[in-house]
Amino acid sequence: MNLLFLGDVVGQAGCDKVRQELPRLKKRYEIGIVIANGENSAEGNGILPHSAKHLMDSGVDIITTGNHSLRRREIYDLLDERMGVIRPANYHPSAPGEGMFFYDDPKFPLCVINLQGRVYMEPVHESPFDCADRLLEKVKCPNILVDFHGEATAEKYALAHYLDGRVSAVIGTHTHVQTADERLLPKGTAFISDAGMCGGRDSILGVVKEKAIQRLRTGLPTRFSNDPEKVELHGVVLRFGPNGKVQEIFRVVQE
Repeated sequence: MNLLFLGDVVGQAGCDKVRQELPRLKKRYEIGIVIANGENSAEGNGILPHSAKHLMDSGVDIITTGNHSLRRREIYDLLDERMGVIRPANYHPSAPGEGMFFYDDPKFPLCVINLQGRVYMEPVHESPFDCADRLLEKVKCPNILVDFHGEATAEKYALAHYLDGRVSAVIGTHTHVQTADERLLPKGTAFISDAGMCGGRDSILGVVKEKAIQRLRTGLPTRFSNDPEKVELHGVVLRFGPNGKVQEIFRVVQE
């Protein structure tokens, strides 16, 4: 089975790029399952029901999120429906939704776990390390993918090595910059620090550059808007072999 993971989808332009490119990518790489991080898929930030539906209707099977997952209250009911849109599992138990999803396909059952980092991030209820241990005790599925939404590269590497051999893949998200460190770790877990984003090439992490520069230069509140120009799609392809082992991981960039 070949799986495509798409980095953080930014705004309507990112959603439109996924819809435009996904059919060709699925055919070219013989993709069976598509996962996308959709925490910024709504205009501004966060995720809304219509942006989640747009991604699902475009061919995305599972949507992971991150630190903006709960910013828009309109998404809460959809999270509670447990239909393939998940938020970080290490949030407080009172948070809407779940942090783990089972893709129930007889040919290729898949467990997806969403975690959020603690280094340079907003506080979360539970350590991602402890949360992963707790969840994996319940998982019998051989194919397990973890979306680790975090700022610090070191924390992402640490979790990946901690889970090496226990999960199929640890895919980093959040920084919106695709890293060139994709690899198979010593015990077989596939890893990349960050899958990148689906957003404007000449933006600042998907935001119109003038807005981001104004905020950084002055320190004053600035209403961000997403850049709809020259949108690129970033992600990784995972080629799964038997028994939950990834045989190959490689980056995808579609201009």
